[in-house]
Amino acid sequence: MGELKALALGSYTEVKYHPFAGVDRVFEELLGGELQVTSTEDYRLLSKDSLSDYKLVIAYTEFSDHKIPPEQSGALLSYVAGGGGLLVVHNGISLQRNQELGVMLGAHFIHHPAYTSLQMTVPATGHPIMEGITDFVIEDEPYYFDMQPYFETTILAEYPHEGAMRAAAWCHEFGQGRVVYLMPGHHLPSFSVEPFRQMIKRGGLWAAGLL
Repeated sequence: MGELKALALGSYTEVKYHPFAGVDRVFEELLGGELQVTSTEDYRLLSKDSLSDYKLVIAYTEFSDHKIPPEQSGALLSYVAGGGGLLVVHNGISLQRNQELGVMLGAHFIHHPAYTSLQMTVPATGHPIMEGITDFVIEDEPYYFDMQPYFETTILAEYPHEGAMRAAAWCHEFGQGRVVYLMPGHHLPSFSVEPFRQMIKRGGLWAAGLL
């Protein structure tokens, strides 16, 4: 059996808010023990043939007004539903611009107030992704979401902001596959916070069916 592989998608050239350079190395470092991570901005790899090589897709995809072509969104949907893993970090929620991918993600990003210090709490202490991870503080953008109605997901982490507890990480099965979303990750300093690093590693492995 060859080495297990992961595909990480982000933006190197047309960067709006979140450059992939540097963040890509973090994914490669954190998951490198179990998965060989290929980092790219080439959405053409979202095809049935290409995706069959990977146990995990990581999305750090930049916000855009343009939907990805249906053959690419359809390939990603089929990949996850057929047993693939999907780890979505921070701006990767931008895949919601294709509504079918938004449904698979389990929530819809609305907006975010100003970057600030966020107190993360862990309601899902028994989940494999959160094993050994306790409450922590991280400086990041507080993303606000509408959770998909009639859709069951497990909230892994949440934070209080403007009078309400707000989801910061969640996971669920989608068909035969698994999806994990992690809200932090605005810029490289976010990725130096150890509990968040553990969430990336364990979240990726859980999504890939290796945890």
